[in-house]
Amino acid sequence: MTSKKITVPGYVLPVIVVAQFCCTSLWFASNGVMNNLIIDFQLSSKALGGLTSAVQFGFIAGTLLFAWFSLADRFSPSLVFLFCSLVGALANLGITWSGNTFGSLVILRFITGFFLAGIYPVGMKISADYFAEKLGRSLGFLVGALVIGTAFPHLLKVITSASVSWPAVIVTTSGLAAFGGLIMWLFIPDGPYRKPGQRLNGKAVFEVFRYPGFRAAAFGYFGHMWELYAFWAFVPVMLATHPSIHPATNPDISWWSFWVIAAGGLACIISGQLSLKFGAAKIARLSLLASGICCFLSPLFFQFSFPVFILFLFFWGMVVIADSPLFSTLVANNAPPEIKGTALTLVNCIGFSITIISIQLLTWMTGVVPPTWMYVILGLGAMVGFRQRLQ
Repeated sequence: MTSKKITVPGYVLPVIVVAQFCCTSLWFASNGVMNNLIIDFQLSSKALGGLTSAVQFGFIAGTLLFAWFSLADRFSPSLVFLFCSLVGALANLGITWSGNTFGSLVILRFITGFFLAGIYPVGMKISADYFAEKLGRSLGFLVGALVIGTAFPHLLKVITSASVSWPAVIVTTSGLAAFGGLIMWLFIPDGPYRKPGQRLNGKAVFEVFRYPGFRAAAFGYFGHMWELYAFWAFVPVMLATHPSIHPATNPDISWWSFWVIAAGGLACIISGQLSLKFGAAKIARLSLLASGICCFLSPLFFQFSFPVFILFLFFWGMVVIADSPLFSTLVANNAPPEIKGTALTLVNCIGFSITIISIQLLTWMTGVVPPTWMYVILGLGAMVGFRQRLQ
């Protein structure tokens, strides 16, 4: 007996991608108006690190809790996505309150990060429930949407320089998040490949690493994450370092930062398509190799003229993220179906914990190590990931 072929409506993937972009715009919303926050709320220059880390810590706490209670497996993922998008939008909107202090802003950003745990990994879970057979392709579009959302604050900085009211930026991102949650809930019911968990299974958090294929995919992802967010965080620093070597160069840092990071969105779509022909594991390893080479060659490219340097950053910006949807595909494919959402959420939790370590390490290295040599250390993540026997 042959199994009945499952046909997914053509609108499903575009809706998931749009919803994911709209909701993940919450992630770096405060970064896009950081200078305004510092001035209006009389914050110190160190507020940038504190508010950015608050979102990361919130996301880590949220993913840990979501994974422990298997929320994306026990309840409808679209409903979880909607609830988290609305609460996250409200927390983001709270930034506009005139009575905010640094402490209240940190709390609001932590809450936003916490409920992003019900958006990013749950969005991947929803894709896995619909596109089990071509998951690499669908996650390529999904992670591509996240990348554009990550780059968006740098574009917002360019826009706000044109005297756009900063509260309007926050209101817009909150509105986008609410819209994204609503369309996910209205148009994307539970997928045909979903196998809901029937009971709370906290042990799944530990048991899932017993599967060799899952373990290899997870550790490959962890190596990838060691490099990714540190690279994104320090792209503006790299662009600011280049003129110190080439005084005639005066790049628009926000403008070029947006394009360097956003280029990764296209790379995710390309890698997702290539995975259908060559396999997710092979393309993920190739991407890791390329990004690792970029880390080790980065001191050399600081010596070149700006056109060569920016082309190098564009290439690095593409290969540093191209393997992300593929690792998520490998994680989902190697996890038991009934705890797939838990597995994706758990891996996100650990991966983002690693990002804090690498970002803080680079921060500490600033002023201690020559600025052109700092990023070699990021290549260690690619080396760890490349050694995994991906399946």
